[in-house]
Amino acid sequence: MNRRLLFTAALAFATTSIAFAAEAAAVKNIVIVHGALADGSGWRKATEILQNRGFKVTIVQEPLTSLDDDVAATKRVLDLQDGPILLVGHSYGGMIITEAGNDPNVAGLVYVAAFQPDKDENVLSLASSKPTGGMDIKETKDGKYLYLDPAAFAADFAADLPKAETDFMARSQVFVSKQAFAAKIAQPAWRTKPSWSIVATEDRSINPELERDMAKRAGSDVTEIKASHAVFASQPEKVAEVIEKAANKAGE
Repeated sequence: MNRRLLFTAALAFATTSIAFAAEAAAVKNIVIVHGALADGSGWRKATEILQNRGFKVTIVQEPLTSLDDDVAATKRVLDLQDGPILLVGHSYGGMIITEAGNDPNVAGLVYVAAFQPDKDENVLSLASSKPTGGMDIKETKDGKYLYLDPAAFAADFAADLPKAETDFMARSQVFVSKQAFAAKIAQPAWRTKPSWSIVATEDRSINPELERDMAKRAGSDVTEIKASHAVFASQPEKVAEVIEKAANKAGE
C-alpha cells in the first residue's frame, strides 16, 4: 500500500514538473526587425495586438548601414530578453534574422513578406532571380545608399494603406546602404530552427513567387495574405495571428 502511494505521489510530481517545464518554455518574447525603406513605427498596431494577448514585444531600430551592423543591433536587443524568443523580420529584415537567429535563445523565426536567404545569398541575387516589375529604387548622390522614389512609394510599397499614411512613409523612409544589400549570408538559422512565412500576394517589392520559393526551400509553415509589401501595417490582425501561432508552436 505504501509502495503504491509512493508511486502515485511520484507520478503526480513528475506530471506537475513536466507541465511546469512546458509552461516555462512558452515563448512570450517577440523581437521584430523592420525592413529597409521603413522603420519600426509601422508595427505599432500589430505590436499592440500582441501585447494585449500577453506577449512582450520589442522592435529593433537597426541602422541599415551594413548587414553586420544590423545583425549586431538585433543581437543587442536579443540580449535584453529573458527567456526564449520568437524573431520576426520584414523584407530586408529577413536577411538580418537569418543571421541573428543563430542566437541560442531564439526559438523560431517568422518571415513577413521577407527575404529568406540561404548560405552565400544576398538581397541583390535573390531579387534579381525573380524581379517584381516595380520598385523604382534610386541611389543617393554619393552612390552609397538606396531609397524608393517618393512618387512611387505608395504603389510599390504600400498600395493598400491610406494616401496620407503612404505620403508620410515616403517622406520618412530610412535609406539603406548598398553594402547591406550586397552582403551574403554565412549561416542561415532556419536550417536548424522552425520557421514561418507570410506571403503578401499583392507584393510589388518582393515577387510573391520568390517568397513562396524561399519558404518552400526552408520548409516554413506558410500563410498567404492578400496585401501589399506593407502587410504588417495594412493587415496587422492577420500578421499578429501568424506570429501568435508561431510563438505557441515554437514553445512546444
